Amino acid sequence: MAGEPIGLIHSPNVAAPGGHYSQAVQHQGLLWISGQLPIRADGSHSADEPFDTQARIALNNLMAILDKADCRAEDLLKVTVYIVGIEHWPAFDQLYACYLGQHRPARAVVPVPVLHHGYRVEIEAVARCAV
Repeated sequence: MAGEPIGLIHSPNVAAPGGHYSQAVQHQGLLWISGQLPIRADGSHSADEPFDTQARIALNNLMAILDKADCRAEDLLKVTVYIVGIEHWPAFDQLYACYLGQHRPARAVVPVPVLHHGYRVEIEAVARCAV
């Protein structure tokens, strides 16, 4: 419905957006989470760190935003993961399973040639949340 208010989500446990966007937007029971790069809450970069470290930081960012919106991993409906180097897919899948447990939202893993700042992973998602 047009004109219905939206909620902008900002977790202090995630780096502030580096551009003109919000960490997440909550509207009509859905939470739309912007792409999360592996940037620490203090703004420090991890582009020179191993893939698994970068993936953990990006997943931690995703979980912190869910938490700020009073949602949980089990509320995730759709996750899109952008990976530089498809050879990292099995390592990501294993780590992702540790974070989500038995929950299996719809997901796409998209191999890409490059990501901003030289990162190797970025994660965006949609979750259901109470209004």
